[in-house]
Amino acid sequence: MPKSAEKRNVPEVSPVPEASNGQAGRAAPVARRGSPVPPGGSGASQMGNFEEGMRLLHARKFQPARELFLQAMQGPDRTVAHRAGLHARICEQRLESAAPVLSTPEEHYNYAITLINSRDLATAQRHLRAALEADSTADHVLYALAACQSLGGDLHAAYENLRRAIDLQPRNRLSARQDPDFAAMAEHPAFVRLLYPEKKN
Repeated sequence: MPKSAEKRNVPEVSPVPEASNGQAGRAAPVARRGSPVPPGGSGASQMGNFEEGMRLLHARKFQPARELFLQAMQGPDRTVAHRAGLHARICEQRLESAAPVLSTPEEHYNYAITLINSRDLATAQRHLRAALEADSTADHVLYALAACQSLGGDLHAAYENLRRAIDLQPRNRLSARQDPDFAAMAEHPAFVRLLYPEKKN
């Protein structure tokens, strides 16, 4: 079974404490009907982004949390925007301190797998592409990249990379049949033909 099909467990870590300023329960105002929506969205979406960012921050998913905090900073409630800015900087500090020094394709690949498991898909793809720059025929890296792209909704790219992975190593076909990371592609005819070439149309 290819290494890409293995599920690696990310070590348990303590949650990051939430910064408090005594206004955690304050609700953001909702934009009036008919009024222009500010760049960061309505007050409701601003608070939603902030709350989801906090959930991801506590789960130590710092990159997606940072993106949500940056969006919340653009909303109409200045208190929420200020708190979002503080938490975005917390995420940046955690990312800088946690970023490993990677030198080999296998190190990039292994780190990408942990990122996929934590659903930091954009960063995972960067590390998988770095691994492929050193060895474009690494079928397990192509497989992992396809899984990452499938999870992210880029089904065309996922199909192409999975096809290449199967061409290089046919056993990847069986792994993909059983891999829930490809669930989004399950009903696409091209994907079905790729995984089940023995089936008649």
